[in-house]
Amino acid sequence: MLRRFHSLPGVVLALFLMVIAVTGAVLSVNPALDRLANPAVTSGVSVAALAEAVGARHQEIDKIAVRPSGAVTVSYVDNGASGTEQVDPATGASLGTQQGPSALVRWMTELHRSLFLGDAGKIGTGVAALAMLALSLSGIVLLMRSLGGWRGCFAPVRGDLLTRLHGEVSRFAVVGLMLSSLTGLYMSADTFGLLPDPSADAMPAMVSGSGGPVAPVGSLFGLQSVPVADLRELTFPAKDDPTDVYTVVTTQGESSVDASSGAELAFTPASTWDRLRETVIMLHTGRGAWALGLLLGAASGSVPLLGVTGVLMWWRRRSSRPAIAANVAARLADTVILVGSEGNTTWGFAGTLHEALTASGHRVHTAPMNALSAAHLSTERMLILTATYGDGGAPASANAFLSKLDALDGSMPVAVLGFGDRSFPQFCRFAQDVSEAVEAKGWPVMMGLKRVDRQSAQEFAAWGRDLGDVLGHELTLAHRARLPKTEPLALVASELYGEAVGAPVAIMRFAPQGKPTEFEAGDILGVLPPGETMPRFYSLASSARDGFLEICVRLREGGVCSSYLHGLTPGDTIAAFVRTNPRFRPVEGKAPLILIGAGAGIGPLTGFVRANDGLRPVHLYWGGRSPSSDFLYEHELAEHLAEKRLTSLTTAFSRSPDGGYIQDRLAADAPKLRELIRHGAQVLVCGGRDMAEAVTSALGGVVRPLGLDLATLKSDGRYVEDVY
Repeated sequence: MLRRFHSLPGVVLALFLMVIAVTGAVLSVNPALDRLANPAVTSGVSVAALAEAVGARHQEIDKIAVRPSGAVTVSYVDNGASGTEQVDPATGASLGTQQGPSALVRWMTELHRSLFLGDAGKIGTGVAALAMLALSLSGIVLLMRSLGGWRGCFAPVRGDLLTRLHGEVSRFAVVGLMLSSLTGLYMSADTFGLLPDPSADAMPAMVSGSGGPVAPVGSLFGLQSVPVADLRELTFPAKDDPTDVYTVVTTQGESSVDASSGAELAFTPASTWDRLRETVIMLHTGRGAWALGLLLGAASGSVPLLGVTGVLMWWRRRSSRPAIAANVAARLADTVILVGSEGNTTWGFAGTLHEALTASGHRVHTAPMNALSAAHLSTERMLILTATYGDGGAPASANAFLSKLDALDGSMPVAVLGFGDRSFPQFCRFAQDVSEAVEAKGWPVMMGLKRVDRQSAQEFAAWGRDLGDVLGHELTLAHRARLPKTEPLALVASELYGEAVGAPVAIMRFAPQGKPTEFEAGDILGVLPPGETMPRFYSLASSARDGFLEICVRLREGGVCSSYLHGLTPGDTIAAFVRTNPRFRPVEGKAPLILIGAGAGIGPLTGFVRANDGLRPVHLYWGGRSPSSDFLYEHELAEHLAEKRLTSLTTAFSRSPDGGYIQDRLAADAPKLRELIRHGAQVLVCGGRDMAEAVTSALGGVVRPLGLDLATLKSDGRYVEDVY
């Protein structure tokens, strides 16, 4: 619901919001330009001194005013002709005829305020401010959810380039956009008299002066005590009325000063409402605070980028949701599939399941989890496929499911399948919550909760076979994700290790055939073997600056892709694509890195070491079988040690005389690792799941004396895994 709420105003009002934001960004430069063009109002000059200096030059002065731009202007009458000039606030010297805003600024201001539509346009800009506030609030909540909660508010945004760009710019601009929206709403409400104004009911007191001879303005104590820095407006008494007074409006209020004695006759303090209105105008326009104006302008200037990326993301989500063929009505179905999805990926798996069940003779109804109703209880079974969003939360299409489930009477057999990423601390947490809620309702459980890690088609197919056993017939789930466009890569070199210990691993380098692709070590290379529709994924050990794409490939018995790759010879080409993996990457800075891997998992870790141009402390722990057979990157790592790109290298070879595994080396180095983590070290782990679980167990004991746990480190982005 929140995702839909965030998308709707953004898509519908995108162009309108862009116009308001861009004109606001242009106007935000004016306070800075005014600050450069106008002399600064100094605090050591009194209103009396300024009025005396100006009065010596003109026959009659009507008013001295300090404009919102900071310009000090004087309205005067000389020889019966009136005029206005700008003066230096420190000396009163004339700076020439007052120049108003340019035609472009006036045009931009009118466009920003009303779109040249009068009151209707002003109402529209108020609606735009409300929409921007809604977008900002919902957007920051969605961003924090995706980062694992508020503790991860400064963590890198995960996802592809479009998602990262939208998220990072949003994080930069959100405070400024919220401030501009709130102040814009206030000003719109004030324009149409929707806000109470206590000062409107207060009638100003009629004050008369003593009627004595008019004293020189520079001698009046009531004006000597007022600094020009506080002045808003000084109105001079009429020449032909000896009882008229000076009226002084400052930031503190309005006072009347006797023209003869200089005494303050009356003072009306500025109301809280007046102060609030002035503050709001300053915060919205930047007038009087040019630096704030530039910051607000930068935030507003980001709106077109946010609008374009937001619309593209909305369209991508909308277009990627598959059309479900033969989706029968719930009342006619024997099986209902409910889907919880944030980015539509889970809908693809649901479509595969729907198609397979339909082909097996079932009548299937597929719908979002939020559509749960009593009508679904008439079916024979319910299959729930759900992802988890952010820090264990519900995805967009399932955020009302638990409350709807709680309100239902009745029961039916249920199976829950969760989709997630095992490297996240709350792996498939929402699926677990759903499973527990279903069991708490007393509904029969067809199958225990199962989980699919990182969209594994193999794990999904295995779950389908188990479901087929429950249903009493064979069920084949051959899920094929929508593939990115591939490009040809030519093998330029391949180095084989590990044959002597029965675990062949090839370090393979490929050269792009077309336009070079931007990538970093730790990103993913998807390889499509000939005749296959399912890609296999390998972590990259190189970055684009290396000029080649390098992967480590272990030959697996019966492995279609690994056998294909190991059979290549230099010059052969493969069809592949690069998928960004920004979450598995060292954070920027000088904090130490602890790199842990085993087998082919050393690939991206070596890439991180290669890229360590800043020579930050990097400590690599790696496990293999035999130092004489499968010591991957042995010579390169020795060079990195000599160059100080690598601070220390600790190995564990299970078939060497001293034996042991990588978790044993971690336990032995506990004091050293604890000190590194105390000083902000980031831990990156790459390799098989069994190894990763052993490392997790070992490091849990290492960090416990620090009052930390791995879940906390994961949520802070300081413990990152890439496991398979």
